[in-house]
Amino acid sequence: MAIVRLANPIMFLRVVRATVSEGVKREYVRVVEAYRDRDGKTRHRTVINLGRRDVLAEHLDLGKLRHLLHGDAAGDGRVAHKDIGAVGAWDWGPLVVARRMWSDLGLDTTLDQLARPDRREVVRLSDRALVLVANRLTAPASEHALAQWLESDFVCDRCGRRFIAAWRDDAERQASRTPRVRVAARQLQQWYRTLDQLLACKAQVESALFVRLRDLFSLQVDMVFYDLTSTYFEGRGPIEMGAHGHSRDGKPRNPQVLVGLVLVDGWPIAHHVFEGNRRDAKTVPDVLRDLEQRFGLKRIVFVGDRGMVTSQNLEDLRGNGHGYIVGRNRRRSGAVFDYIQSATGPWIECPVGITAREKATPPKTLVQEVVAQEPGVRVFVVHSEERLAYERAQRIKAMDRVRTRLEKLRRRIVDGRLKAAEKVGAAATRVLARNHGHRYYDWSYDDGVFRFFEHPVHFAREQAYEGKYVIQTEEPNLSAVDAVRLYKELSEVERSFANLKDVIDMRPIYHQTDERVQAHIRRCARLPASSCHREEAQGRTPRSLSHRSIARSPVRARRRHRSRQWHHQALRHPRHSARRLRAPRPRHHRPRSPEPAAARPDGHVVTDRHARPK
Repeated sequence: MAIVRLANPIMFLRVVRATVSEGVKREYVRVVEAYRDRDGKTRHRTVINLGRRDVLAEHLDLGKLRHLLHGDAAGDGRVAHKDIGAVGAWDWGPLVVARRMWSDLGLDTTLDQLARPDRREVVRLSDRALVLVANRLTAPASEHALAQWLESDFVCDRCGRRFIAAWRDDAERQASRTPRVRVAARQLQQWYRTLDQLLACKAQVESALFVRLRDLFSLQVDMVFYDLTSTYFEGRGPIEMGAHGHSRDGKPRNPQVLVGLVLVDGWPIAHHVFEGNRRDAKTVPDVLRDLEQRFGLKRIVFVGDRGMVTSQNLEDLRGNGHGYIVGRNRRRSGAVFDYIQSATGPWIECPVGITAREKATPPKTLVQEVVAQEPGVRVFVVHSEERLAYERAQRIKAMDRVRTRLEKLRRRIVDGRLKAAEKVGAAATRVLARNHGHRYYDWSYDDGVFRFFEHPVHFAREQAYEGKYVIQTEEPNLSAVDAVRLYKELSEVERSFANLKDVIDMRPIYHQTDERVQAHIRRCARLPASSCHREEAQGRTPRSLSHRSIARSPVRARRRHRSRQWHHQALRHPRHSARRLRAPRPRHHRPRSPEPAAARPDGHVVTDRHARPK
């Protein structure tokens, strides 16, 4: 052991020799502090381990560091305190957390096994995929804007080699056919090639991740939750998959694609991308076939919303030996209205959720089972006070708007500005077509007198619908309270959709081909799994959703992700909500990195492996 002593022995450097293998010896440098204990004896305490001496010699002058610890003034060959400055400062914490979650989920090992090593690629696929996922998790942006993130964060591969932004020369860029593209083509092609490779092994990665989660967290794979959302394009979108359909974002004029998410025990295990004009119910057979063939699930209980219910889908579930818990559409079937009218028995009160308990007067949820019209089918009518207040307020607001327009129409007829019966009928039809006016009002025009009044049939039916919904199942051992609880678990899928759109910023999508759009959505859809992993690591109570344990398991208190008011604010202002969840980031220009970078022929730009921050 060799000790380099200082004049004032408070802190000094200590070089420790160690034998790492037979015939191989290393020297390691430590910063040691000398102090006295309570008995007045001199003790030594290691402040920091600087690493191997031969490696540090390439980047650090130990003599200058010794003078710096000693506090000597600048002299011949010495460095003063004022002459020392930071060359660069990068955020490295987000990537450390992302890499830990990436490794715990086994995605690095899975991608290494699936992707064949290519001699042209210095960095493995799992490291490049982690960069894309971490960027979407911390600073969502396009592949072009990813270069700015590489300058503000320390992003490296598993060997510590840092990714450096490859900017184009200004003169070359202005003279090219793409003067607006500031990132070198080789680096952009690197990220696009990564997306293509991820899409090629999507099925194998999801299957391996499912096996990993099932073994790691003991997932109960009997309950499968499935729901759909849509995401739109500002331009033309992909040629085949981009189409006009029912938009969940209020953008019916924009082409869109449908995104389906499958959850098991709160974990997303698969996602699907469908054409934008496909009906929700038409996606269910593909999802069931995928669960049976790729994941090997023999018997499941399918939990879906009312848009998934068709007679053919229910027949397919029965024929394959599966169960289901689905909601029924209130206005598309007269049987649903009959079920609601027949709910005259005693109500069973459901346990109040966490969010409801925080209110001054917690709203109640009541349920009762009614006699079904089909043998073997069980029907539950649910009455929610919170839903009743919301739907009643929406009805009153809609009726006020329709009534105001009908009054204006009546005044036009009284003033003689509108006389022809066919024109009066067309105007009244247009008024009732807005704000669901045909559900509340009817009209008559006799002898030149226009009258409007509450619809004798539809209005009473709408009042009966308020605050109520119907759940249908064929599970014989399912209680009414558990049926409501499991159906409400679909909010977990809606929560994942809200994160995809508001936090992860899945939009805007700049890709124009079907394959790249699917690869982009796949990258974003993997992030909810990371969120679930973080919650499990923080001690989330494990849940059991097995249909075999429904009857005997108690109802547990459920966690809530955010308040309803905040959720609606996030949907109205997604950018604001994303900025509220992410830490503010400074605006960066294009300074050249002070580190010596080496450009690879394949487009990977990395620095030396020892350039990572200490």
